[in-house]
Amino acid sequence: MKEPVAVMEATEPAEPAMPDPEHIPMPRWVTPVLTLAAAFLLPWTLYLTFTLPSKQVAENYDIAWVGFDVALLSGFAATSWAALKGSQWLVPFAATTGTMLVCDAWFDIVTAQGGLSRIEAVLSAAFAELPLAAICAFIVYDAERFRHATVVRYASALRRLRGRGAPPA
Repeated sequence: MKEPVAVMEATEPAEPAMPDPEHIPMPRWVTPVLTLAAAFLLPWTLYLTFTLPSKQVAENYDIAWVGFDVALLSGFAATSWAALKGSQWLVPFAATTGTMLVCDAWFDIVTAQGGLSRIEAVLSAAFAELPLAAICAFIVYDAERFRHATVVRYASALRRLRGRGAPPA
C-alpha cells in the first residue's frame, strides 16, 4: 500500500510576526550577569556592614560631590532636551536623572554632620531632590503608559485590518 503524497499548496509568504509590545529583546547573557551581580552584592554588603568605619575622612571629597553635581546637571540638561524634542531618549534620561536625585538626597542626609547640616539636608531632600525625582518618575511612568497604549492599540488594529482587508495583489 502506497502512502499518500502530500501536496503542497501555493501560499503567500507569511508576514513577519508582530513584535510583542510587552517583551524587550535582550541578549541571553544579560540575565545571568545581572543575577550574578545581585548574588555577589549580598555578601559584599554584609562584609561592608561589619568592616567599614562609621566615620571616615576622605581625600577629594569636594571633587566627588562636584563631579556628581556635574553629572546631575548633565542629566537635567539631557532630560530637558529630550522633553523639548519629544525624543525617544526621554524615558532613559528621566529615569537616570530621577535615580541620581534619590541618591543625592540619600547621601546628603547620611553624610551630614548633624544639627543644622542634617536639617538642611532633610529640607533639601523633602522640597527639592525628592519632588524633582518624583517628576522624573512620573515622566517615565506616563511615557511608558502612552507607549504601551499606542503600541498595543495600533498593533491590534493593524492585525484586525490585515484580517479584514482584501488579500494582497
